[in-house]
Amino acid sequence: MAFNDDSFIREVNEELRSDQLRFVWRRFGRLIIAAAVLIVLGTAAYSGYRYWAGNQAGASGDQFIAALTLADQNKTDQALAALATIEKDGHGSYPLLARMRAATLQAQKGDTAGAIAALSAIGKESGVPAAIQDAARLRAAYMLVETGTYDQVAAEVQELAVPANAFRHSARDALGLAAYKGGDFAKARQWFQAIVDDPESPRNVSNRAQMLLDLITASGKAPVANG
Repeated sequence: MAFNDDSFIREVNEELRSDQLRFVWRRFGRLIIAAAVLIVLGTAAYSGYRYWAGNQAGASGDQFIAALTLADQNKTDQALAALATIEKDGHGSYPLLARMRAATLQAQKGDTAGAIAALSAIGKESGVPAAIQDAARLRAAYMLVETGTYDQVAAEVQELAVPANAFRHSARDALGLAAYKGGDFAKARQWFQAIVDDPESPRNVSNRAQMLLDLITASGKAPVANG
């Protein structure tokens, strides 16, 4: 007699699956339970860590705001001490932000060389986000406009002064100012003209570049090339 009844086949398949499950459970039941417990504990630990990290970052944020308040109140030494604590024990991005702000306060206290060294170090440090690196290098470059040479400024930001870089306008500005201050009016004209010719240059940067171009032209020290 041939069995063609679909229900009979389903029952046989279910029995087979049931036997297989009982076998798997008898042999691996403890491992399955252990794995399930580990998954639950792992999920709980990850959620706990995120909660802890969020609280720690929030606390660092409060400390950073307090340090900025001290700086605004001209309590520079206290602000630097608070920022140093954040650099050492802070969480999230706050240690890096504290280093940046501390460099600015160093410059305000007259230690421009120390501030430039700190910012330049951030600009070269691996693991620092590229945007923060570039911002640090720009701040160092603007300080060097006042205290350094054109070559020192160029070492910080010349590679940022390219069309694809979002910081190109400020980089060109720093380079132009350094060249102007150093008496290299031809090079200054080159950088200021690049700013003016870039339709995406911020208006204030473009206006200053045009003003300095006019001064260079009026001085006759760097005549406009023909053709």
